[in-house]
Amino acid sequence: MFIEQPPLAYRLLFPEALWRIKHKGRRVVYLTFDDGPVPEVTPWVLDLLDTHGIKGTFFLVGDNVRRSPHLFDEIRRRGHSWGNHTMHHLQGMKVPTMRYMRDLTEADQLIGSPLFRPPHGLLRWSQAAAIKNHYNIVMYDLVTRDYSKKLTPDRVLENVKRYARNGSIIVFHDSLKAERNLREALPAAIQWLKDQGYEFRTLSME
Repeated sequence: MFIEQPPLAYRLLFPEALWRIKHKGRRVVYLTFDDGPVPEVTPWVLDLLDTHGIKGTFFLVGDNVRRSPHLFDEIRRRGHSWGNHTMHHLQGMKVPTMRYMRDLTEADQLIGSPLFRPPHGLLRWSQAAAIKNHYNIVMYDLVTRDYSKKLTPDRVLENVKRYARNGSIIVFHDSLKAERNLREALPAAIQWLKDQGYEFRTLSME
């Protein structure tokens, strides 16, 4: 559960971050997609979201945007929100703060969003302190673990069913690593969330 739905103690380490957005009187979730865009997966995700008439928020790796700028254009054209996920998908705990900030800033030149999500959800406190002055740090309320080779699509779907709740920021991945699980679990998860009466929203870029 520590991975799928981070406990309060972990959330309190980064009080400046957005973990969940509660709503009164309605059931709302926020679908987010990390690590794209990639030609093999992102177009399929965009078409699926179009089919259901819903929007998501894409946290983009700058180097992937550099290689596939047309996919970034398509994300924006179709009305989705987007955020920065560093240039080279750096894990904050493994690199010095200055290097991390240079990588983030390099990605910002391509992505241009006030939203930032740290890869793996890991940051040094010094990095969080520097980032919060320029970006809205977005974490998550539910990680589907679609990237895991140890999980089946059914188990990924079960994670959604077990942990989704009003205001959940849900993480999927439009990546090659997650593709096997994503192509089965994402359509099923969307339908299940709809059947439960959830409304889908994007994260604000204001």
